[in-house]
Amino acid sequence: MQTYCKMTLEHTMYYEDIAVLTYTINYPCFTSSCCPVQNINNFYYKEAKDREDYCRTILYRQALENAKATQERPFNSYEFVSAFTITYNTKCMVSLYTDSYTYTGGAHGNTIRTSNTWNLRNGTFIQLGDVYPLTPDSLCRLRQSIEQQIAERLQENPGTYFDEFPFLTNENLCLDNFYLEPCNGILYYQQYEIAPYSTGIPTFCFPVWNIF
Repeated sequence: MQTYCKMTLEHTMYYEDIAVLTYTINYPCFTSSCCPVQNINNFYYKEAKDREDYCRTILYRQALENAKATQERPFNSYEFVSAFTITYNTKCMVSLYTDSYTYTGGAHGNTIRTSNTWNLRNGTFIQLGDVYPLTPDSLCRLRQSIEQQIAERLQENPGTYFDEFPFLTNENLCLDNFYLEPCNGILYYQQYEIAPYSTGIPTFCFPVWNIF
């Protein structure tokens, strides 16, 4: 098992004396006595810097134009927050997801989730096919399991998924959108893909094998 700490890039950007954009970008930095982790640390540092560059250029320019065009004060500041969660960390395997939240005005912002699972022995990504068989039969069972989990949730909380969810779950299924937990895997969909905003990011359990 490896240890990690939270690193942060953060700043508030102004137009004259008006704070128009605040960003906070958290990313992991790993330490291990038995596995090489420098390439993985470089990966997350570069990812964090790319997000910071996006904030300092594209998002700040949008906020600046909005602040100049808006007479109403105080200005409703833009916000970008990126935070990671480690979900599996044992031996030489680590899995995590990152939620990046962007607010540009209105009732609420939007969140995009990304995830990675690593074999730290060689510093490579673990794909879904490494922990779950991607045969036609197993993928059919996976889709059926997702639909069943949704049906059970709708019995308890009607309206939390779109009516056409059987089509949408198949149409928007992305095999890269997964991470591991100690006893199972988690597949997820982005906001609005299969459910309204109030549902958040839908997640679904699936069985895994070949975890070392």
